[in-house]
Amino acid sequence: MTIREQDNQRTIFGHPIGLTNLFGVELWERFSFYGMLTILGYYLYYSVTDGGLELPKSTATGIVGAYGGLVYLSTVLGGWIADRLLGMERTVFYGGVVVMLGHIALAILPGLTGVGAGLVLVALGSGALKANASSLLGTLYDKGDARADGGFTLFYLGINLGAFIGPLITGLLQTNLGFHYGFGAAAIGMALGLIQYMAFRRNLGTHGREVPNPLPRSAIGKTVAVFVAVLVVVAVAVALKLVTLANLSQVTTGVIVAASIAYFAIMLRSAKVTDPEKVRVRAFIPLFIANAVFWSLFQQIFTVLAVYSDERMDWSIFGWVAPSSWIGSIEPVWIIVLSPLFALMWTRLGNRAPTTPRKFAYGVIGMGLAFLCFIPLAGIAKVPALLVMVILGVFAVSELLLSPIGLSVTTKLAPDAFRAQMMALYFFSVGLGTSMSGVLSKYYDASREVGYFGILGAVAVAAGVVVFFLSPWISRQMEGVH
Repeated sequence: MTIREQDNQRTIFGHPIGLTNLFGVELWERFSFYGMLTILGYYLYYSVTDGGLELPKSTATGIVGAYGGLVYLSTVLGGWIADRLLGMERTVFYGGVVVMLGHIALAILPGLTGVGAGLVLVALGSGALKANASSLLGTLYDKGDARADGGFTLFYLGINLGAFIGPLITGLLQTNLGFHYGFGAAAIGMALGLIQYMAFRRNLGTHGREVPNPLPRSAIGKTVAVFVAVLVVVAVAVALKLVTLANLSQVTTGVIVAASIAYFAIMLRSAKVTDPEKVRVRAFIPLFIANAVFWSLFQQIFTVLAVYSDERMDWSIFGWVAPSSWIGSIEPVWIIVLSPLFALMWTRLGNRAPTTPRKFAYGVIGMGLAFLCFIPLAGIAKVPALLVMVILGVFAVSELLLSPIGLSVTTKLAPDAFRAQMMALYFFSVGLGTSMSGVLSKYYDASREVGYFGILGAVAVAAGVVVFFLSPWISRQMEGVH
């Protein structure tokens, strides 16, 4: 019996044993990521006397959205490193190291210097870790394995455990000790993730160790030149003020759109992608768009809803006022409660479950309906936190219908030569939605809540309905992938 066969036979709760390792590292990476993200906006726009940098509020929310978009944009670099240089397993580890260094920079370096250095490092490290952890999980299941959706849903539980705990801890530290203590806690969280990853690395066996498309020595010089050229272009754009803090979210959105189009073109024209694989890549395009629509609303938890939480919500709990940043921990609670139920449901239903395009449609429609639920709250001076908690429950159900399913289907539709990079492309759609959350946040104002939430909610519902009616065609193009 080969090592790979032994790895495939070792299970926990009916799933490959390697799931536990990836569950743990993603938990701690999300702990650090969301723990930092939920206080970042406040750090940028709070007054200097409150420990902040006193940037304009619209600029601060735009930076948060752009930063999230850049995290997902960097997944293409992480995917490329995995496919051409290190393999997925090593890229996950080194990505975690870079994430930790970024949080340390935020914790110890003052002002915009710490913000710049920290966010760049976290974006690059998270990009490397996120795309490859998900892709690596996909290698633990054979194509057509009905357990895969359930496995990705459990993986998603780990993500949300981290997303729940992180904001609770960093929010309390920020409120009682200061922002830099919150950023320091994020660094410690990522360090714990790396320790557990190293301790249980053997659970992954040989999965993800292979470099599927090694970079030939003759191409090294050209590759270095491309990276240098990109850095020069970025430096010139900043120097000429073509890219500023105020327009960063718009620029990021444009870059992701251009990069996504280019990446689809590369895959569809590559000689290493077979004709059946190209058909599946084309089937992924409407799912890509639907995913971007979903996340452009969902990620406003960290832009518009962060401001909403700070200014419009009543966080009084038996006379104690909870930190506004705890808005980031509410939705993960729903995910933690509901994830096992969804995992069980998909596993029990197997091929009788709704098709992937239908799940995407339901998720986008649900997200639109969640936004519409904010309209009745527009006339309330201080919105009780409990009411927002209920709405975020709709966020959670919508997320479970779409996000873990998106991770799973991406691994199924990925060409063999572009496995990690296909996952990076999936994260491009998340990044596009995240950067759009920063763009859209500039139009939010408490006096225009009905129009803001109403228009965006209606657009999302309409997009979901379109995907629903297109789902039979999409399923045919997926060629056997459920």
